[in-house]
Amino acid sequence: MGKETFELAGRDWARVTWWTRKNMRGLYLTLWAALLTSATNGYDGSLMNGLESITAWNENFNHPNGQILGLITASMAIGSLLAIPIVPYTADILGRRTGVVIGCAIMIVGVALICIGFHVALFIIGRLVLGFGIAIAHGSAPLLIAELVHPQHRAIYSTIYNTLWYLGSLVGAWVAFGTHQLGGQWSWRVPCLLQAVPSIVQMIFIWTVPESPRWLISKGRHEKAKQILAHVHAEGDMDDELVNVEFNEIQQTIALEQEYEKSSWSELWATPGNRHRLIILVSIGFFSQWSGNGIVSYFLPKVLELIDIRDPTEQLKINGYLTVVQLVSAVTICFFVDKIGRRPLFISSASGMLATFVATTIALARFDASKNQHAANAVLVFIFIYYIMYNLGFCGLLVSYSTEILPYRIRAKGLTVMFFCVDLSLWFNQYVNPIALQNIGWKYYIFYCCWIAFELLVVLKYYIETKNTALEEIVRFFDGDSALIGGDAATAKARHLQGEDDGTVGVPAADEKMAVATTTSAEVRAA
Repeated sequence: MGKETFELAGRDWARVTWWTRKNMRGLYLTLWAALLTSATNGYDGSLMNGLESITAWNENFNHPNGQILGLITASMAIGSLLAIPIVPYTADILGRRTGVVIGCAIMIVGVALICIGFHVALFIIGRLVLGFGIAIAHGSAPLLIAELVHPQHRAIYSTIYNTLWYLGSLVGAWVAFGTHQLGGQWSWRVPCLLQAVPSIVQMIFIWTVPESPRWLISKGRHEKAKQILAHVHAEGDMDDELVNVEFNEIQQTIALEQEYEKSSWSELWATPGNRHRLIILVSIGFFSQWSGNGIVSYFLPKVLELIDIRDPTEQLKINGYLTVVQLVSAVTICFFVDKIGRRPLFISSASGMLATFVATTIALARFDASKNQHAANAVLVFIFIYYIMYNLGFCGLLVSYSTEILPYRIRAKGLTVMFFCVDLSLWFNQYVNPIALQNIGWKYYIFYCCWIAFELLVVLKYYIETKNTALEEIVRFFDGDSALIGGDAATAKARHLQGEDDGTVGVPAADEKMAVATTTSAEVRAA
């Protein structure tokens, strides 16, 4: 495939320049209303780092530590866990956009409870409600993005989605730094109150983003779905060849899935291909939070105290600088996902995290033994390098890779399973980490060194390459001979198997029989 083409339905297509196309430009300029969900999650999730360094917040809640601090931090993840049973049904039944709006409305209620916060129990309840809402919005927004953007841009936009967690984290870090100077109750209530702003904005502007054509097709609204595809991918040309190929492939693939598969949770482990997907979904969910990042992301002040950095202003500055590095490195990687590939990025990420975590552990041990300032500086440097390594694989690709490996029929449920694992690991981390840091200090890092080594082995064995492949066609790499796919891709594959492929693919006739694409096990790309 040349640099000026991308592949879809077994053939190469000319690449497009989105900013020269009015409708596509309009879509991508309004898509921020869906992308904002991740930034909101980042602001909400990382705000605790800032609050822990604000004197008035600590005094207001009687200097929480150990189990109490763990419960406060973990309450948001617990709220997300409670929402898991309804998340996929909200996205599948009511639609992707409606799911975002419902989630935002619930988050606003949670923010109100947090800001009242006259007692630690009410603060915890507010974070529970906030987590419940973010889970619903987070379960809908990435689906809307992946199912709406042009095939050429899916990898970039789907990957950028989760990296914007750091944008919210960046804003949260510097807002906390600024309000810390205020002193008094408003020094912590203002950053908490600002949590509601992104949700209010989203509830208004998400309606400027079209609904997912795939969701519309699943509800039998084929004409509306094709109009949206034509509008955003071909400047409104209903007869555009790419639009016809996309529409036929999506329509026929969803029809095949609905005919051959049941809409139940058991689908997730019913076939070898789905079990392979489930291993990836569960592992990537846990790995995204159990790679040691949970220590710094939520308890940076406690980590800095291990190297005798105890001044609140200094802690807030380091937190702010770290979020800048995180955001820049994460977003930069998004533009290389299709060039480098998913599997190499995951392998590089796990290997890099292992190396930097071992180095951090050694530096912490040396500082503990000798109070050597060089060792303390090394810890800070390795914390920054670690996040660059983490962002290579487990930031942006967390959502985009999980979304693209799932066929439409189980996409919402599969993504919910992944987020369930994220929330479960967050709950464990946020409750256990402060207790472990308080009791065993730097030695806690040794556990993560061993765990990250295990992560690398899982990635090497199960994570496969999916780059430069249409969303409906990735099923070939998992399901082999039983892959369900319609449209030109199925026709081209059938001709190839029969020895009749002449190298060209046309737009299928409206009454052409839907085909079941097959593939040999050799086509399952492991590298």
